[in-house]
Amino acid sequence: MFKSALFWKVMTLLGCMVVLLIPLNMLSSLVNERSSYRDDVEQSLRQSASGPQTITGPLIAIPITELTTVMEDNKEIKKERRFIRYYLPENLNIVGKQTVEPRHIGIYEGQIWRTAITLDATFNRQLLSNEVGPDTLIGTPYVVLAVGDSRGIGKVGELDINGESYPIEPGSNLPGVGQGLHAILPVKRLQDEKLTLRFNLDLMGTKQLAVVPVGRNSQFNLTSNWPHPGFMGDFLPQQRTVTESGFSANWQSTWFANNLNTSFYDGQLIDVDRLPAFSVTVANPVDQYQLTDRAVKYAILLIGLTFMSFFLLETLTGLRVHPMQYLLVGLSLVMFYLVLLAVSEHIGFNGAWLLASLVCAGINGFYLKAVLNSGKASAMFTLGLLMLDAVLWQLLQSEDSALLLGTGVLFVALSAIMLLTRNIDWYGMRRKVQMPENGEIQKDPERFRLWK
Repeated sequence: MFKSALFWKVMTLLGCMVVLLIPLNMLSSLVNERSSYRDDVEQSLRQSASGPQTITGPLIAIPITELTTVMEDNKEIKKERRFIRYYLPENLNIVGKQTVEPRHIGIYEGQIWRTAITLDATFNRQLLSNEVGPDTLIGTPYVVLAVGDSRGIGKVGELDINGESYPIEPGSNLPGVGQGLHAILPVKRLQDEKLTLRFNLDLMGTKQLAVVPVGRNSQFNLTSNWPHPGFMGDFLPQQRTVTESGFSANWQSTWFANNLNTSFYDGQLIDVDRLPAFSVTVANPVDQYQLTDRAVKYAILLIGLTFMSFFLLETLTGLRVHPMQYLLVGLSLVMFYLVLLAVSEHIGFNGAWLLASLVCAGINGFYLKAVLNSGKASAMFTLGLLMLDAVLWQLLQSEDSALLLGTGVLFVALSAIMLLTRNIDWYGMRRKVQMPENGEIQKDPERFRLWK
């Protein structure tokens, strides 16, 4: 077996493929490095502008002092218990109009969104008026709206309470929730027949916008000019429409579905990050780095099929291709992915794939014309490489059917190999190869050119 030319040929080809794994691994590391640069740009936008935003509220916070009398050492002692009691709205309606703006740092792009928000809330007056009692002292109530990053707060309108305007102050004024807005609520308002709040807010952020449905009945309507939203969150929108010019979505929820009324206890610190929320993400439609990384994983398939084609050509025609020629062709296929990565950062993934396919197939066609000494064979291999590139592109675009399509490609390749080699005497290839007669060379000089 070790004296067989076929054995050593196969081992040499396997060695070439192992060698090519080194630049492929380096290329994969380069893709991850460039991807991290892009992530750094998004992080820079968050640090310079504003991060993801979560809106919690509005809700009413009332400082309460409860007086109790206890007996200690046969004496009556007055004790006070101070805490903040939260009241959530019966009905909450939030309407937002979002505008997404691209920002560039070098060749990398990120997005910043700005949203004009209108909040309407109605509170249960009876619950609010029940606070007055002989053993209960009420502090100054205030209306609270918490946000994820206060740097994104832009223009803030005055708070409208039952038709009267009140100024809004910075800060949530709540323990544990520092970022947000608050407005003093006069105690007399707790005795009104109804209590309705309304105000406008301009909010800026990156990546995600979320709204906590604190109302017994909550509704959030959002329209945007961004055509690639991501709706993966605690609640999917009841209705949504996505077009090339943007999207619109509507969320609805109640306490029966989210149990948010149990998340606000007297004196409890509010952890807004753990509350369920309506959320939408400004998602990037095409991540060329992720697609390029997936493409690199298919590189060994492309190289293996190309090497197998050369091996079949050698076996069926008597031509001899040197291992160095195999290696050079393999390196040109690796170069395809490097060109793809470099160009995709400037013109997008699909355009870069087409350009890289044409360039690498062209250089291989030019090289193989000299190696095979046949323009026809070179053209066939060039066409075959372009077809393989087209199939791999389809694999990357069809995530749901990638396994099926990949299996089909391998099955067709294996069937072609079995069909073309069905009459080959593999044992006979182990014997010493006899020199062809001169008559055979003259009859078919193209086939035996290397014997001359």
